[in-house]
Amino acid sequence: MPELSPRRRMLVLAICCMSLLIVSLDTTALNVALPALQRGLDASTAGLQWTIDAYTLVLASLLMLAGSTADRIGRKRVFMAGLVVFTIGSALCSAAPNLDALIAFRMVQAVGGSMLNPVAMSIITNTFTDPRERARAIGVWGAVVGISMAAGPLVGGVLVDAVGWRSIFWVNLPVGIAALLLTLRYVPESRAPRARRPDPVGQVLVIALFGSLTYAIIEAPTSALGSVLPFVAVAAVALAGLLWYEPRRDEPLIDLRFFRSAPFSGATVIAISAFAGLGGFLFLSTLYLQNVRGLDALHAGLWMLPMAVPMFLCAPLAGRLVGSRGPRLPLLVAGFAMTASGVLFAAFDAETSDVTLLLGYVVFGIGFGFVNAPITNTAVSGMPRAQAGVAAAVASTSRQLGQTLGVAVIGAVLASGLSSSSYKEKFVSAAVPGWWILAACGLAVLVLGAVTTGPWARRSAERAAERLESAEVREAAGVSA
Repeated sequence: MPELSPRRRMLVLAICCMSLLIVSLDTTALNVALPALQRGLDASTAGLQWTIDAYTLVLASLLMLAGSTADRIGRKRVFMAGLVVFTIGSALCSAAPNLDALIAFRMVQAVGGSMLNPVAMSIITNTFTDPRERARAIGVWGAVVGISMAAGPLVGGVLVDAVGWRSIFWVNLPVGIAALLLTLRYVPESRAPRARRPDPVGQVLVIALFGSLTYAIIEAPTSALGSVLPFVAVAAVALAGLLWYEPRRDEPLIDLRFFRSAPFSGATVIAISAFAGLGGFLFLSTLYLQNVRGLDALHAGLWMLPMAVPMFLCAPLAGRLVGSRGPRLPLLVAGFAMTASGVLFAAFDAETSDVTLLLGYVVFGIGFGFVNAPITNTAVSGMPRAQAGVAAAVASTSRQLGQTLGVAVIGAVLASGLSSSSYKEKFVSAAVPGWWILAACGLAVLVLGAVTTGPWARRSAERAAERLESAEVREAAGVSA
């Protein structure tokens, strides 16, 4: 990629952030619309889970393929294709005649979404080569998540109340088209110096692992054990297959050598834990505010502002802290705050009081606001720039997998403790195990943030980078010979 002027670099960052905005805004707005969607399409709790998880599941399954493909054939080309498919998928979702069609069209959306965020992050990584500038750019990237969290519930609430749940997908259309035109004009093409070959076997194994595991979790509360166990077995076989097959490939879909870096491995697990917490938190909060408290979509969105605003304010602060002091402090703040919020709901029934509910939302927003920038920066820092797309895709996959598992697990726990006849009366008590799970997710962020950001962890990252670069040199020499 040619060296760009500071103004052009900021323009590229803004275009990439537009893609993140429509993807994140879509998710947060849809959460507010879930009760209206449930009534309009006569959906069960499992149906609501699939509306969210069908998207995140496909996204998680295809992110690494999209990242490696972008490194191979061109990041701008793949990014533009993603914008086209995501925009078309959004239009289809707005016209879905039933729940099954909506879930299918959400999967189309996800195919496009898989070509957006990891590829955009790879473009940013290769545009901002100075580590401090990159950390600040990633902080801006993280702030966009906060913007979507703030705007999503309000935009979704207004649209659902005024027009209906279908209208939340209309927002993606003008933004997607504008981002496509700006990308065509201003984003330069870039690719890895040496193309990596596709890994179809690895891709199939990833899809089998994520899909079967998610299905087993969501369907477990309402299905017989015998119908769930085969999917658990498929997930176990797929995981074993990945661990056996991928190290034997010269150019694997998942380069397991990345995980020799303690910061990279820590960032991966932290991303899964943090986004599982976010997915579960939004799912429980939306259903509680509208189905138990009886709020309309707009007022439920307003109640989520105390969570969204701290996310927006803390994300750029976290980016600056990562650039000046490293990732440890933001991760410790994030882990402590997310744990405290989970405990507040689990042990003290925070939902039952306006003051504690507000406090729980604010504390969670602070925690999640601090977590995104250090995850992204740690995932791509120290990795060879030629594999930036794959490294960023692993981090993005971890986020989506975490959100998928969070909705699946928390939804399953909630469904097991509820019945239609006593929904409102039992919701708070049925949600308690879910809140403890979210507190455990925060604790994982806290502990791993402390363990994987010290001197030992940095040395492991340096050794992993040296091995990766040496392997690349040997592979390149073998190809040229």
